[in-house]
Amino acid sequence: MTAMEIARPGGPDSLQLVTCDVPRPGAGEVLIKVAFAGVNRPDIFQREGNYAPPEGASPLPGLEVAGEIAAIGDDVDALAIGDRICALVPGGGYAEYCLVPAGHCLPVPESLSLKEAAALPETLFTVWHNVFERGWVKEGDTLLVHGGTSGIGTMATMLGKLFGLTVFVTCGSEDKCARAREIGADHAINYKQEDFVERVRTLTGGKGVDCVLDMVAGDYTPRNLKALSVEGRLVTIAVLGGAKATINMAQLMMRRQTITGSTLRARSDEFKTLLAQEIAANVWPLVEDGSLRPVMDRSFALSDAPDAHRHMEAGDHIGKIVLEVHG
Repeated sequence: MTAMEIARPGGPDSLQLVTCDVPRPGAGEVLIKVAFAGVNRPDIFQREGNYAPPEGASPLPGLEVAGEIAAIGDDVDALAIGDRICALVPGGGYAEYCLVPAGHCLPVPESLSLKEAAALPETLFTVWHNVFERGWVKEGDTLLVHGGTSGIGTMATMLGKLFGLTVFVTCGSEDKCARAREIGADHAINYKQEDFVERVRTLTGGKGVDCVLDMVAGDYTPRNLKALSVEGRLVTIAVLGGAKATINMAQLMMRRQTITGSTLRARSDEFKTLLAQEIAANVWPLVEDGSLRPVMDRSFALSDAPDAHRHMEAGDHIGKIVLEVHG
C-alpha cells in the first residue's frame, strides 16, 4: 500500500510517500480501506517530533479515517466486510489501509459522505469527553471556546448549541468572528482587538462563563480563570501557548473553580470503546438525522499531505482539513 510517513522530525517536507505492507487485523481489529483521513494539529506535533504515538500504535500519522471495512480479525461480531465506517485511530490514518480497534468504529449513514465522516471522530471524541464529561456542562450553561473556527472550535460550537448551551468563542480576525457566528456561536470575540476576559464578563453581567475549553494554556490559564464563574470549570486540551502557568490559588479556592484536562490518544482501547458507545447513544442520532455535520475547509490528495500541513500551520482554515486517499 501507499502511505505517508514521517521520514525525520521537522517541517512539512519531512512527510514522504512510501510503499509498505498492508497490515493484517488481529483479534478485535478491523482493516479499513481508507477513503479519507482527517488532518489534525497533533499530526503536526508528531511530525515535529513532539508527540510520539502510544506503544503499539502505527508510527504513521493520522488519527481519524473513514472508509469501508476490507478485512476483519477474530472476535469481531458487530461489523462486516464492506461496512462504511469512520473511526478514531491511535495512528496510521495517512495510508491506503489502516487498522482500527472494532470498538472505535461508528457507522456512516448513507446521508453522510465519507469525506465528512473522516472529519468527525477526532473532534467529536475530544469535545464530547472534555466539554460534556470533564467540563460537566448541562443545558443552560455558558461555554467559552478558544480557536472558534478550528476543527475543535467549530465542533464545540455546534455540539454546544445542539445541547442547549450559550457559546462564546475567540477568533483572530473579524472575518473569522463572522464565520463563527454563522456556524452558531452566540458571541465571537476578536482576541487581537479586545480583552476576552473583560468582554466575557461584560456579556455575562460580571458572572463569567461556566466552562472554558482551552487549547492555549500558558499565560491564558490565569485569564481563563478570571473569565470563569464561581464553580466554573477550565478544561485544557493543548498547550500551544506553553505548558506552564502561574495562578492565584487563593482565588481558585475562594471561587471554587476546577482545572482539569486530558489527552485522548494515549488512553486505553477500552476507554475509547466506552467513549464511542456514549457518542453512539447521545450524539450519533444527530449525525444520522442531519442535525450535526462537520464544517469542512479543504481536501488534499494523500500525496499532498505536506501542503495540507502547511495550510493548517498558516492558520487561515475554517473547520476541518482532510486527505483524499481512495476518493
